[in-house]
Amino acid sequence: MSKREALRELQSRLAQRLQASKDEAATATWLAVEAGGRGFLLPLAEAGEIFTGRLTCLHVPHTARWFLGVANLRGHLHSVVDLAVFLGLRATGATIEALQRESSSLVALNPSLETNCALLVDRFAGLRGREQLVAHQGDKSPRPNFVLGVWQDAEGRVWHELGLAALAGNEAFLKIVG
Repeated sequence: MSKREALRELQSRLAQRLQASKDEAATATWLAVEAGGRGFLLPLAEAGEIFTGRLTCLHVPHTARWFLGVANLRGHLHSVVDLAVFLGLRATGATIEALQRESSSLVALNPSLETNCALLVDRFAGLRGREQLVAHQGDKSPRPNFVLGVWQDAEGRVWHELGLAALAGNEAFLKIVG
């Protein structure tokens, strides 16, 4: 095979992959993440940029245990919140040193929400669309206003849909003083 044919084949494969990713993103509704051993769905329209890898965060004294501090993310200061600790799924939060590990992952809130905040999550689990989930009929206990729904996937995994706009306006979330 000539170099020209190999280049055309490569371009064709790349074009197919690009189209497939566009199709997947068009049908996706949520970014699926895990925090504290539970699955959460973050609306794509409310989620912003994803940051992974070694991150630098400056501790702010006298703040809630779930408030890790502030980080400079692409030239903008963001508050950093350990989602699992905020939701009461873990007793102690991550340390600033933990953010500097390769596995650290932050999801910034969409700039349209006008809240410079990023959520520390344990793991990304891909994108999810409504066609992949059904409404979960289990737990009917009261839940915070930012939990918009509870869903279940084909494997039986339960996912809690978090409204990031509602979370950003939640009184407990705004009270960072410890």
